[in-house]
Amino acid sequence: MIGGILRDGALRLLAAAMDAEVAAHIAAHTDQVHAQSRRLSVRDGFARPAAGPLRHPLRTWPPGRSPRGGPRVTAIAAQSITTERLDLLPLLVEHAEEMAAVLSDPALHTFTGGTPDTPQALRSRYQRMTAGSPDPAVSWLNWVIRLRDEACLTGTVQATISPSAHGPIAEIAWVVGTAWQGRGIATEAARGLVDWLSQQPIPTIIAHIHPDHRASAAVAAAAGLTPTDEWHEGEIRWRRSCQR
Repeated sequence: MIGGILRDGALRLLAAAMDAEVAAHIAAHTDQVHAQSRRLSVRDGFARPAAGPLRHPLRTWPPGRSPRGGPRVTAIAAQSITTERLDLLPLLVEHAEEMAAVLSDPALHTFTGGTPDTPQALRSRYQRMTAGSPDPAVSWLNWVIRLRDEACLTGTVQATISPSAHGPIAEIAWVVGTAWQGRGIATEAARGLVDWLSQQPIPTIIAHIHPDHRASAAVAAAAGLTPTDEWHEGEIRWRRSCQR
């Protein structure tokens, strides 16, 4: 997405003015935006949430409050999720080499530009992503998708959990490598992710999908999200309420 690319430059400039530890956190935020901004899958579909820019990298907040004024989000960690055919495994740095091959098709960058990461670059990116968000009010959750019968990785799913005036919101995304598209993997993985998130203290799940991307819309619908009349950077916001 163009917005993500523009934010990268601003974040890199800000990082240059800070010490090494803070700079690493800024780079990690950029990586999460990048990972959630790729938007292409010919059949299974691929959606992404529009992760916002880092707003408060150095401040602390009163107990129980978030930088956005709402209740602080209780930290949520990614856990293993099992579906009929898949294991969604919390992202590890060690996944980089295999995932670099899974995501090696340049077509996955059609909408966003750029080229696939090398294993070394992806390893560095995963190191920053697994370190977590520099914003204490935001949680980054990332999983790799493992096809159990074939014992191989096929893609990723993600959730960025942020506070709002109405409680925490989880923005989700998914991507399946070209070689595994057309097998319902994205749909099954997205359903598994949404089912798991629905069991957490998160009242709302959203995704942003291009209006012409029918495959992603089908995946979102299968996961229980419905389109709204809200738009973000040229994409439609889909939403699911998880109120119990």
